[in-house]
Amino acid sequence: MRLEEKGIVRGLKNRILQHIARSAPGSEFRVLLHRLRGVRIGKGSWIGYDVVLETARPELISIGDGVSISMRATVIAHFKESTGVRIEQNAFIGPGAIILPGVVVGEGAVVTAGSVVTSSVSPMTVVQGNPARPVARCGVPLDDKVSFVGFSARLKPINSSARTSNEPSEKDAVEAR
Repeated sequence: MRLEEKGIVRGLKNRILQHIARSAPGSEFRVLLHRLRGVRIGKGSWIGYDVVLETARPELISIGDGVSISMRATVIAHFKESTGVRIEQNAFIGPGAIILPGVVVGEGAVVTAGSVVTSSVSPMTVVQGNPARPVARCGVPLDDKVSFVGFSARLKPINSSARTSNEPSEKDAVEAR
């Protein structure tokens, strides 16, 4: 088999597995299918219905342990360049969020529904909007060990001047400690 034919076969396999994974029942099965495609996915991670994880270069995506990716989220790991995306442990990606190439979503970070993440997200930070901007610091990760009420009660809003960048202000960093 010629080299370009191997690429075509690999591409077809990848696309078929992606389509099956989008609508397959059960997160565990979706995780398995994405792993077969080459996405690096940690233990205890959850992938919702109709999630698109980089159709052409799935090996450029790294997902840590305990990550939740909600339905209809999209992760794009490259355009022409091969920069990749890393989602660190216990991060939460909301429904319909879009993660663009070159982004690192920090440990315990939360990307709210419908947000477009164009730059990296600090650990334990909530971002929202298009482009996504920091709006709060998390007191605990949003995972299955804490209720939404418990999570919400521990959020610390970031002042509006810090929202112009994805990095919390020095005051916010001190408050987070």
